[in-house]
Amino acid sequence: MLLKMKSLKYISNYLFLFAVLLFGESIHAQETTTAPKRIDGVVAVVGDFLILDSDIDKTYIELQSQGTSIKDINRCELLGKLLEDKLYAHQAIQDSIPLPDTEIKGVMDNQINYMVEQLGSMEKVVKYFKKSTEEELKTDLYDIIKINKLAGKMQEKIVSSVEITPEEVRTFFKSIPTEDLPTFGAELELAQIVIKPKVPEAEKQKVITRLKEIKKDVQENGSSFYSKAVLYSQDPGSRSSGGYYKMDKKTPFVKEFKDVAFSLNEGEISEPFETDFGYHIIYVEKIRGQELDLRHILLIPSTPNESLKEAKQEIDLIRKRILDKEISFEEAARNFSHEKETKNNGGVLINPKTFDTRFELTKMDPSLYSMVSNLKAGEVTLPMMDEDRSGRKSYKIIMVTKSVPEHTANYAKDYTKIKELALKEKQLKAITKWSSTKINDTYIKINGEYRNCTFTNNWLKK
Repeated sequence: MLLKMKSLKYISNYLFLFAVLLFGESIHAQETTTAPKRIDGVVAVVGDFLILDSDIDKTYIELQSQGTSIKDINRCELLGKLLEDKLYAHQAIQDSIPLPDTEIKGVMDNQINYMVEQLGSMEKVVKYFKKSTEEELKTDLYDIIKINKLAGKMQEKIVSSVEITPEEVRTFFKSIPTEDLPTFGAELELAQIVIKPKVPEAEKQKVITRLKEIKKDVQENGSSFYSKAVLYSQDPGSRSSGGYYKMDKKTPFVKEFKDVAFSLNEGEISEPFETDFGYHIIYVEKIRGQELDLRHILLIPSTPNESLKEAKQEIDLIRKRILDKEISFEEAARNFSHEKETKNNGGVLINPKTFDTRFELTKMDPSLYSMVSNLKAGEVTLPMMDEDRSGRKSYKIIMVTKSVPEHTANYAKDYTKIKELALKEKQLKAITKWSSTKINDTYIKINGEYRNCTFTNNWLKK
């Protein structure tokens, strides 16, 4: 679901970057007002794609918006990166890698809806980006998204078949000189117990009734499902786009949601149904084989203060029993936790970035860091209220099950991380080999002063 933007400064940077991407302002942070103005022209050609001098300026801006220092990055290096991106996109077209028009439009609609939400209206967005019409804005943004998507899909295809064996991991590790072994930061292994407040049946029935009313209004009175989602849905990830999601059987949505979605015919609206997020109705707009375009509305039943108070009392008691050694944290999680994803494995948390059980302190989510950074192995946090992005509240306690200090890489203890490094190196070699072959097979031309650049790849075909 939608990641909320944390500051106006971030929003400003986001809009500014799109402005640069869309109307090609030739801005370079290293240039002053007295510097000679560059004449924008074609500096390179890759297949059917052109690279303009202003594209290099735009890349400087993009790097800055991401917090990357551009002090030591020269124009030749940035041109090399642009050449790679265009080569990926060009070859994706040659290989007929599927990129449904709906996928591009879905991303475009989400980005435009976000910008409309920030600026207030489509007219203001068009004016901000100095476009004449909404159609011109959408055309330019569509082309940008298409190139980025094609390049990404091509890279995925190149590395998708690259696998690493245990012997290759061992060889990779042994090849690293002792003095060059990486250092891994301090890590924690964590487990948690979550107690969710009970929602009265009357509150559940209120949202079910409301969803049925919305469905009836759409079906019998011709009301817009899109508008209803914008007005009433409590899903922050899709509300601004009218509840829109594109999904297939592999999309990582909860089972209950997918089961209902794939049981519907095109144009059909579901009955209200429950997931861990609340109560939904789904409207299937389009079916294309195993892929759906759908919209949904999420409503979350209200939680009375009395229920929150009872949840707090329950988790206080659980924590006391753990500290008094009446029950282990693992047993308490299995018996009492309301979090389905963790309760059956004793509350153990999985790092969503690495998919293992370790959380490196320096890379930990700030809110989680503040809870556990000062704890030793075996210590348990005080009960704390947690609120998800939809506004639902719960109480949790977290225990540090293991603390691993900062250390030099060890093959046995850090096998997962070393395997990841070895795989990345093998993938990089696969990409390098692919690039070398495709550069020779693709029409590439570099113009003017850029022919004097020293590139990592043989773009000049010398």
